[in-house]
Amino acid sequence: MSKAKQWNGAEYGGLGYEFDPQWLLTPAQQVLQAQLIEVCATTLRPNAVDSDRNLVYPRKNFEALAALRLLGLFVPKDWGGLGEDHTCAAMVVETIARYGCPSTAMCYTMHLGATAAALFRSHHNPELQQLLQRLDAEVLIGTLSYSDPETGSHFWYPVSSRAEAVDAGWQVSKKASWTTSAGFADWYIVQTTSPEFAGNYADLSCFLIYADEVKAEPHKWDALGLRGNQSGTLLVDGVSVPRSRMVGPTGDGIASNDEIVDPFFLLCSSACWNGIALGAIDIAKQHVTRKKHVDVGMRVADYPTIQDYFGEAIIETNACRSFTFSMGKLMDDLTDHCDWSIHSDLAALPRSVYLPWYWQIKFAAAKNVAQVGDKMLHACGGSGFKKDMEIERYLRDGKAGWVMGPTNEVLRQFVGKLALLGFGALDYWNQNVNERVLHNEVKKLDVEGKRRLAAQLLAEVEQAEVVEPPLRAPAVVG
Repeated sequence: MSKAKQWNGAEYGGLGYEFDPQWLLTPAQQVLQAQLIEVCATTLRPNAVDSDRNLVYPRKNFEALAALRLLGLFVPKDWGGLGEDHTCAAMVVETIARYGCPSTAMCYTMHLGATAAALFRSHHNPELQQLLQRLDAEVLIGTLSYSDPETGSHFWYPVSSRAEAVDAGWQVSKKASWTTSAGFADWYIVQTTSPEFAGNYADLSCFLIYADEVKAEPHKWDALGLRGNQSGTLLVDGVSVPRSRMVGPTGDGIASNDEIVDPFFLLCSSACWNGIALGAIDIAKQHVTRKKHVDVGMRVADYPTIQDYFGEAIIETNACRSFTFSMGKLMDDLTDHCDWSIHSDLAALPRSVYLPWYWQIKFAAAKNVAQVGDKMLHACGGSGFKKDMEIERYLRDGKAGWVMGPTNEVLRQFVGKLALLGFGALDYWNQNVNERVLHNEVKKLDVEGKRRLAAQLLAEVEQAEVVEPPLRAPAVVG
């Protein structure tokens, strides 16, 4: 490969390959990267402007990705896919976000997550196998729907969902507050409480749902950034599906979450935020190396302050990239480069052991992209404030990183709690009592207050014994 990065037949004006960790990529992946940069220049980047201004879903961009067989990136070669690995996925998402369209990169991230969830439990499921073999040829876009309007960023807690066994298979009800590609995807992997749910929210199951079985409200989508990704509400309103549409066995939701959905989403979304940061640096570099101040005979790039901005932005972003790619490499090592056959054993969950590390890469990348976007805007001055430079679009798109679930507030508390108090303190399912807080509050009550509390608790116990069966013990997460 030429050392000069190309853009529309000319040398690229942003950072060159000397600032990219090319040693992490195989020769085939480097060729794919160059092909994708070309498609970004000719197709994805121009369409990104329309998506941002007019809230247009980037299906045309997905058609271009399908032409490179990227919708089947993880699909095994004998099923018609590229059979690629996690490192390649991080590179592809980063490349799309950096050179092409961040909205497309996020929609593609969710597509990869849904594809991985389907591959995870496809070994004995012909319906999943047939779908996976058609992704590129028919441009079948997938997505994940795991959120809940009642629990916000605690998306693993689907209180507004359920599934019931019926004669034809399963009746699935799902209400989601945020679903990327809602109403535009061709297929969805949704998570609900399991059939025969008995009150334990660790008992979750996953289902394959098709486009004609969902209700969405895309007309309500109008956001600060990532305006093409159509992350809106989704409703599956008591839809009956055959038994083959359960993805994995009943109660497999936690395994799917921890082994597939979280690792793949956190890896690829981190790559997206890194790509946005790099895209902002590229745009700003082109401006500051061309813009001149005639009065002092200097370009903007000649000022030490501007050089400091770029030096710090590049170093911090490459630190986040290295962290992200290191997790991709770990996932490759754990799975023999994303060999899906290991999951014919339902107990094989090698990625899930490192979940706290995936939390960290997302936090770091989402924090960094916001800071880099601000600095590159400052470097460009008033010119950067205008839409035609695109720096303001990258800044707005990058702001989604912090607030996209799991939010950075959730992640940093998870990591801190885990380090200081142990895994049980995370209490995903709201079932572990914090006795320190409980005893501290009770001791504040006077005698009469304690008497009233005791009477209330006894009444609740008597009612529960009559109405509710005891909860099953929560499954172990992680």
